[in-house]
Amino acid sequence: MIFYSRLRIIDKLSANANLNEPIMPSTDKTDVFLQVIEAHKNMIYKIANTYCKDPEDRMDLVQEIILKLWQSFDSYNSAFKYSTWIYRVALNTTISHYRKNKTRNRKTAYFPESIISMAGPADNTQMDQNTVQLNRFIDELKPLDKALVLLYLEEKTQKEIADIMGITETNVSTKIARIKNILKQKFSQIKH
Repeated sequence: MIFYSRLRIIDKLSANANLNEPIMPSTDKTDVFLQVIEAHKNMIYKIANTYCKDPEDRMDLVQEIILKLWQSFDSYNSAFKYSTWIYRVALNTTISHYRKNKTRNRKTAYFPESIISMAGPADNTQMDQNTVQLNRFIDELKPLDKALVLLYLEEKTQKEIADIMGITETNVSTKIARIKNILKQKFSQIKH
């Protein structure tokens, strides 16, 4: 798998670890990390597909997400699910990556393609016109709003979204309602 090829990154990080810090034995930590990543790899790809159109940029983002997850693995708070932690790190990494590259040649993907087809990239000819239009409208959203829509379309609860995004449940509810209204207005404008 692609994630197992990332062992080189992990090995380099382990070699550069501060020897004064207590750490798990490298193989145990690496094994646990790889199991967690393998179990949640679809989530990571979905987020990368949402923000990157270009396959090379997408793979760079996936590697950057995995690296950030590895760097924060020791500080994982077991009070949260791994999926919550991964979403939070992945979305923060992605949004930073997106903002950094925004001034350069912006390459964002239309959003729900990664959700509509879990098997791989969706073919626009197979999607109905409303879905294609929805993709375009979501692509125009701010990065944080895109992240909220991603989690909403993943059918995450407001509490889960709040935990992942680091905002209150009320704020999640308000923002999602606002985004829905924006999308409805855009759809009503094209029908007239």
